[in-house]
Amino acid sequence: MEWYCETPGNYNRLKTLEVNVGNVAIGGSNPIRVQTMTTTDTMDTQATVLQTIRCIDAGAELVRITAPSKNEALNLKNIKEEIAKAGYKTPLIADIHFTPNAAEIAATLIEKVRINPGNYVDKKKFEQIIYTEEAYSEELSRLQKKFLPLVKICKENGTAMRIGTNHGSLSDRIMSRFGDTPAGMVESAMEFLRIARSADFHNIVLSMKSSNPIVMVQAYRLLVRQMTSEFGECYPLHLGVTEAGDGEDGRIKSAIGIGTLLEDGIGDTIRVSLTEDPEFEIPVCNDIVKRYAGFKPFESKFKNDKPAYDPFFFIKRPTLIILNIGGKKPPVVVSDYSNENEINVYDLSSCGYDYDAITDKWNISDAAADYIFSGDKTVNFKLPGTLKIICNHKVWNNNLENHFPLFNLEEYKNSNTKSESLNFVNCDAEPLSEEYLNILKTDNSIVFVLNSSGQHGMLKARSFINNLILNKINTPVIIFTESKYTTIDEQLIDFSIQTGAIFLDGMGDGIWLKNFPENIQNKKVTGRTYLPTSNNKRFLNNTSFSILQAVRTRISKTEFISCPSCGRTLFDLQETTSKIRNVTGHLKGLKIAIMGCIVNGPGEMADADFGYVGSGPGKITLYKGKEVVKKNINSEIAVEELINLLKENNVWIEPAAVLQ
Repeated sequence: MEWYCETPGNYNRLKTLEVNVGNVAIGGSNPIRVQTMTTTDTMDTQATVLQTIRCIDAGAELVRITAPSKNEALNLKNIKEEIAKAGYKTPLIADIHFTPNAAEIAATLIEKVRINPGNYVDKKKFEQIIYTEEAYSEELSRLQKKFLPLVKICKENGTAMRIGTNHGSLSDRIMSRFGDTPAGMVESAMEFLRIARSADFHNIVLSMKSSNPIVMVQAYRLLVRQMTSEFGECYPLHLGVTEAGDGEDGRIKSAIGIGTLLEDGIGDTIRVSLTEDPEFEIPVCNDIVKRYAGFKPFESKFKNDKPAYDPFFFIKRPTLIILNIGGKKPPVVVSDYSNENEINVYDLSSCGYDYDAITDKWNISDAAADYIFSGDKTVNFKLPGTLKIICNHKVWNNNLENHFPLFNLEEYKNSNTKSESLNFVNCDAEPLSEEYLNILKTDNSIVFVLNSSGQHGMLKARSFINNLILNKINTPVIIFTESKYTTIDEQLIDFSIQTGAIFLDGMGDGIWLKNFPENIQNKKVTGRTYLPTSNNKRFLNNTSFSILQAVRTRISKTEFISCPSCGRTLFDLQETTSKIRNVTGHLKGLKIAIMGCIVNGPGEMADADFGYVGSGPGKITLYKGKEVVKKNINSEIAVEELINLLKENNVWIEPAAVLQ
């Protein structure tokens, strides 16, 4: 199997083995299962029981509980009994990191154990080691000796297992041979899977998590290909973007990573990792999963739909440069003003341009749109220098400064009035005739506005662009997504999946989001109030930039990599994340990791520039990359020390300077 699915435009759910976790079956023809993880101290039985029940009531079909040592593993028995007394039969999962004996105890008590192959047997020292084939083989023999006891216990007790690879916590052995790569993540899991299969144990789920959706998606794709090639079958897959963060950014990043795979039929259970109370993760999971309840097999209309791009390695699709669109330029953002009766200077604040009447100057934010669509109107005031207008071709003429026309395909072919430099052509993701293909091969002024909306819209759009590549057509493409969902959270999911998935494969040159604000409802779900929609254009503009940030194609703000709280967390993660976000949120392009404990911290920060990690009760350790620079700082002054560290490394900018 050279690829991971049939074609860029077909949909069939990946057939996986069925795995039983207590009374819940995962994989096979079962629905996509939803799960979360508690944030309480596992030794606090009552608190853990109550939070688990809240998660179940919110819709969790499985609940994971941390068991970092023998004592927590033993207490899972009490937790399970109390949950059963309350009338709940939801399966529990023990989360194990370093301690094999904790895993072996937990496997006799509850329905599933999760191990991290990067640190279950190995102790990470961040050492580069050159292995001979003999030495590497000896390492695998040591691994087998340590891992087989857990496999046998799981087999005897009917306990399921998740082999959960994390991008930031690969073993020194894997790092030395494969590097910090998706291929290394896959091999990390495959080492353990081969051992389990050798003992005829198959009640296994796998995951490939990363805080970077591009790495995460590539790793799952490689894993599917590897399992199919090596075994002729696939085990169920648990999907998730680890350390996604909180708020809208966390939801967008998770939706892009998880949704990209579900669009291809890959994924059997999901968890959205947010730095929030775990019951608030479930509505987000449900918003993602319900999209696929009615998905049926779908076949591309493109006759020649062989893959023309590399799904395992990010390469931006080569396109023409037309003004500020295409080539290696960052994707442009289009803000839709077509429903406005007229547009004045103050309306542009919604898309990042604030006009100061006293100085007659514009303040332009890092999240300022590149184009606005004015529909059947033109703009009659002097625009800020970085902004241009798209208008319907019927109202466009050559005398309009910084205005460019929008056509459909037929209108463009028949029009005698076109821009010499830039023409936008709106089209659905349907096969193009030879006539249109020939026009594209000779016309260097066209930018497509490609509709990726509706069921299978992403697959159709990807297939359309794949067909352009096959025909050696380098026309830039702006991804247009129209969402008809009635809540803001649902729209965040919809926009993120439909557009983000295409950008992950290097295919987008711009983003254009549209919705129907009159249909949006503001309501509470499990305690979280949906975003207000008083400024819908600002919401769409911010969402566009957040999607581009999540797929690492256009950086407009600080990126926070923060783990969801769990029983190991050594400080108030939500409060601390908010505090750090407030004081560093103006540092465009900087990646700051906020990790609750030393178990996950150093490894799972992955590609963060700086790290803030709990190292003991009330104590914080600061990192630059993966290097410790300040140890055991009192948490009361740790945020100030983080700022000092940023200053020492010449990356700190005073907030006032950013505003000038």
